[in-house]
Amino acid sequence: MVGSSRTTHKVAVIMGGPSAEREVSLSTGRECAAALRDAGYEVIEVDADRDLAVQLGQISPDVVFNALHGRWGEDGCVQGILEWLKIPYTHSGVLASALAMDKEKTKATYRAAGLPVVDSVLADKAEVVARHMLAPPYVVKPYNEGSSVGVYIVNEAANSPPQLSDEMPQTVMVEAFAPGRELTTTVMGDRALTVTDIITDGWYDYHAKYAEGGSRHEVPAKLPAEIFDACMDYALRAHQVLGCRGVSRTDFRWDEARGLDGLILLETNTQPGMTPTSLSPEQAQKLGISFPEFCRWIVEDASCDR
Repeated sequence: MVGSSRTTHKVAVIMGGPSAEREVSLSTGRECAAALRDAGYEVIEVDADRDLAVQLGQISPDVVFNALHGRWGEDGCVQGILEWLKIPYTHSGVLASALAMDKEKTKATYRAAGLPVVDSVLADKAEVVARHMLAPPYVVKPYNEGSSVGVYIVNEAANSPPQLSDEMPQTVMVEAFAPGRELTTTVMGDRALTVTDIITDGWYDYHAKYAEGGSRHEVPAKLPAEIFDACMDYALRAHQVLGCRGVSRTDFRWDEARGLDGLILLETNTQPGMTPTSLSPEQAQKLGISFPEFCRWIVEDASCDR
């Protein structure tokens, strides 16, 4: 068993919210609520809206389990509300959440810590559709969303820049394409768990992440020891330099032809998905930590001033 139950009894699982990742958040929230009930907690599920402070005031929980994904719930906004209400909550605090959600600031923090990343620029959407901001191949994506929402891949042979949808934000990130395998490592407190090799038939997009059968996971990944150990080290260092708390998950791309030089960090997720196809619970399970135990550890780690 991981940890032991303290005086926490009533847990509010906040989920849903207004972001582009609402449906994923609802799935995460339902899974975590069920697991926490199995672990012996009184659980109240809350579909979070702009009146969240009022909702929580009516419930008076001992702890908030933050199962929100994307903007508002994962970028420091909700964390600020919970700090103001002085309700202990899970995952990262205000600063780490805001920092990790902003992909460009995340990369600046990685660079300062000596962690490897690819080149990128922030640009106005009008510029991006008018001309190539980087030499193809490159990727265009929102700088402050997750779950591969709104990702455009511009291939090397592309003659023209991408035509972005109206849903894309005014400012986007243009990032050099990183070829290779998709790897990820979860950090739980002060330790990295293991490395997963995510195998898909194409790009690891929203469908591949959340659809049943959209991807295959090899856990632990079959990698050279140098690469496996580097993923573990880099993920823990990323967690620490961003100031993350609780559970985080850092994603990588690895170009086998370049050895260690081909391993780069993509981003750190401060509130990894907890759906039936999610990566972090699967890694914990491989280390003998059941899903209810994993959720319980996250709750017992909750605090204010994170």
